[in-house]
Amino acid sequence: MNSDSVEIEAAIGRANDLQDRYNMFTSIEESAEENPSASGPLRRVPVAVKDLIDHEGRVTTCGSAFYRETPTRSAPALARLESAGATMIGRTGLHEFAFGFSSENPHFGAVLNPWDPTTSAGGSSGGSAAAVGAGIVPLAVGTDTGGSVRVPAALCGCYGLKVTYGAIPLDGVFPLVPSIDTVGPIADSAALIATAYRVMSGDSDETPELKSLRFGVPQPWYDEAPMAATVDAAFTEVLSAMRSMGHEVNPIHLPDVLPDRRINFALAREVIAAHQEFRSQGMRYGDDVAARLDEAAAVTDSQSDDGLQWQQMIRSRFADAFATVDLLITPTVPEMRKVIGEDLIGSVHYRKVLSWFTSIVNHALLPAIAFPLVGTGEPPVSVQVIGPAGSDLALVAVALACEEAGLAGFSPAPV
Repeated sequence: MNSDSVEIEAAIGRANDLQDRYNMFTSIEESAEENPSASGPLRRVPVAVKDLIDHEGRVTTCGSAFYRETPTRSAPALARLESAGATMIGRTGLHEFAFGFSSENPHFGAVLNPWDPTTSAGGSSGGSAAAVGAGIVPLAVGTDTGGSVRVPAALCGCYGLKVTYGAIPLDGVFPLVPSIDTVGPIADSAALIATAYRVMSGDSDETPELKSLRFGVPQPWYDEAPMAATVDAAFTEVLSAMRSMGHEVNPIHLPDVLPDRRINFALAREVIAAHQEFRSQGMRYGDDVAARLDEAAAVTDSQSDDGLQWQQMIRSRFADAFATVDLLITPTVPEMRKVIGEDLIGSVHYRKVLSWFTSIVNHALLPAIAFPLVGTGEPPVSVQVIGPAGSDLALVAVALACEEAGLAGFSPAPV
């Protein structure tokens, strides 16, 4: 067995050792296969893959009771990773059909957070983030339609990149809302996020050198968030630290950029289109996803049009913002704990809380990076930086600079 296989076998061993405790995977490879791309930038890197992204010869379940497809080819995002030397070691648990934020799956069981197994790993890419957070793999692949990379990355203490819409191909990925769906990396460092992004997107640009930037803290989006005091305090400290690094950080007024029920109106038609055949056949969904599909089906044409108009307004508001600041900065999630089996965080439904700062970004088609702040708790508080379209690597540069300044950094959960 060569050295590449040894490292992959070790990751498979860790995955098996922790599976019964945390339920991160829907399937784990039995053994490592030597990847012929031995000289690629991801050589020796074991990768965990969300189980709604096609991997040749492996069953895709989408975390459902009934969907079982064995693809004859891998999604381009995975094929590119393998061409760069990466080895897929398992398929990870998720919220059923990626339609939720907890990964509490009625068919496969809940994905548990490696920092505290009484709490959710987040969703919908919960297993991918938990596998990185537990130190099983340094890199995992998720999808993000409303925060499904960034939310679990935050709750599991990882880095996560929601890419510019269209930057990474969606072929071979089961759709939720194709007009805003994205594929993205979750990793244990900003450098690995950058490498994975380049490989999956084909973007060969260098990570830009970070100059003095103008950061905007969006209001009232930030002030009206259902915020934990610990998150608020950590965020205030990081803003101060970034000013000390030579950046401008000021409030910016973004009228109307707040979570809104029209988010659900905007996505309803596409969600129902993706599930129309299954629903007509009477296929069995879990209670929460079944209820959300019923709600989407009840959205009227007028409401759907209102949702799409809201979406266009949001895009215009962000365009206005980036005419005056370089980047926007928020917490990634306003609360760091979602207890398994409980629908509320405080007095607010967990879905609204966890997606507060993430879901609007998807409707704006913009990139955003989430990264953990050193010394801010277990798991650490996470910060989100949002940029204009195409600024993915500039966002990575911010995370790298925060690492160098000692603000950001990854530590595996003490499993």
